[in-house]
Amino acid sequence: MKIIDVLNNNKLSLSFEVFPPKTETAFESVKIATEEIAKLRPSFMSVTYGAGGGTSKYTLDIARNIKKEHGVPTLAHLTCVSSSKATVKEKIEQMQAAGIENVMALRGDIPEEMQGKDRSGWDYLHAVDLVRELKKSNADFCIGGACYPEVHPESVNQKEDILRLKEKVDAGCDFLTTQMFFDNHLLYNFLYKIREAGITVPVVPGVMPITNANQVERAIRLSGSFMPQRFKSLVDKFGSDPAAMKQAGIAYATDQIIDLYANNITNVHVYAMNKPDVAEQIQKNLSDILGK
Repeated sequence: MKIIDVLNNNKLSLSFEVFPPKTETAFESVKIATEEIAKLRPSFMSVTYGAGGGTSKYTLDIARNIKKEHGVPTLAHLTCVSSSKATVKEKIEQMQAAGIENVMALRGDIPEEMQGKDRSGWDYLHAVDLVRELKKSNADFCIGGACYPEVHPESVNQKEDILRLKEKVDAGCDFLTTQMFFDNHLLYNFLYKIREAGITVPVVPGVMPITNANQVERAIRLSGSFMPQRFKSLVDKFGSDPAAMKQAGIAYATDQIIDLYANNITNVHVYAMNKPDVAEQIQKNLSDILGK
């Protein structure tokens, strides 16, 4: 099933993101964790690609297993940073062979050794280049793209960021998924602005349950996310108690999701971090709302 069909059915739903193992020895434990999440019957599951594409084989293995063994629609990430057209063509063919129908087209992080260096000779400089490549291929993919309610870290301002986002959508993105955020008002303001700019594709909010205090610094570093005072107070109060912080973090994410549903968002994507217990508790908190 294509993700766009899930998003267009107007039913409240929940999806989860998981990540592949970094090594072969970790594959089985990650496979088990992702299967436990798949058993929750989410609307779909996305599988990340890993920095530099080093885990791309495992991305397809995990995505294929989720779809084949559990019948859950899967969304495989694909990054193009520093990749050649031949490499991307090979990856597209591998996804087709694996029966993957949905692709999240991403630029990916710039390798540390290439920071500040000339990249003009690369085949792909931005995610829009990968979107165009996917549309040119013979594959009938449903294509997703990323968006930043709080502005892409490399954009000069939000106006420019939205112009680049529209270019990506016009190139062929069927839907967008947001970077994590912790204040829903930022999302609502962002949605208003992109609709005014003519971006009409579905937007799936991405919510990250922060279940331990160490995640906060990493979340800020990766996304530049604004942390509301209410969330800071939560971490200050419960951050030193792992069990309490986990419960509070799940409650905060649940509250975010309920508010999103109440404001006519139909699908929310949870960055589950391969934690079946967190995914299960969030879904349990929403069971009557979701009808599960």
